[in-house]
Amino acid sequence: MEVTYDKTVHLIFPSGIAYIDLGSPNIIAGKAEGAENVVRVKAAIKDFVGETNFSVITDEGSFYSFIVNYSDNPEKLNIEMKDFLHAERIGNQHENSMEVHLSDLGDESPQTVRMAMEKIYETNRKRRKLAESNQFGIEFSLHGIFCHNGLLFFHTDIKNTSDIPFDTDFLVFKIVDKKVVKRTAIQETIIEPVRTYNYLTSIKGKESESTVFAFKKFTIPDKKQLVVELFEKNGGRHQRFVIKNGDLVKARTIGKIK
Repeated sequence: MEVTYDKTVHLIFPSGIAYIDLGSPNIIAGKAEGAENVVRVKAAIKDFVGETNFSVITDEGSFYSFIVNYSDNPEKLNIEMKDFLHAERIGNQHENSMEVHLSDLGDESPQTVRMAMEKIYETNRKRRKLAESNQFGIEFSLHGIFCHNGLLFFHTDIKNTSDIPFDTDFLVFKIVDKKVVKRTAIQETIIEPVRTYNYLTSIKGKESESTVFAFKKFTIPDKKQLVVELFEKNGGRHQRFVIKNGDLVKARTIGKIK
């Protein structure tokens, strides 16, 4: 791969970037602003001699390594990984990449987690509502809780029955006290997902979309409850529902999805 001092090379990956490591100060690299799957690379020193390298790990757990040389006129300024990778594969893995495990997913590989989320999204057809909020023309509901090797998966759905698009500001999962005594500070613990699948920030009028969230395993302490809140950007059609501990401990395995 060739880089230069006066121009930037962009590498486009199939998923978001989790880690970048540079082999020397001769080059600089980082994620492109506003694009989680694009890396910018250029020379930090003009006409540097010899070669260096840098490595990238993506959210899906693929590890890529690049040998870098200086050139006044790089052959390519925009590189899609399907062009960089050899056409020949070893099994399902490209020769230029290898699979790694990321600490936030425990013992599972990112590819396995993604496959589990895709299966939930595509095949969870018997979607009995475990919890829901329905107001202002927005139906926000939970259609399933699943477990797999120390991870929990929540399958949610947003249905916009109005003609006005619903733009998401943020969505939060938090454990809070069931009852709050007056003049007592509210105790809450935010539960952050380690992965999401098909998370959309806008739902058009008369349309619906579902999302799968993956979390590290957790349970709800006594006298507390899990609250899920969805907030509209520049609007007031906020939604809120509660997930009971009884539903959480009855989480089904991925293999039982029908």
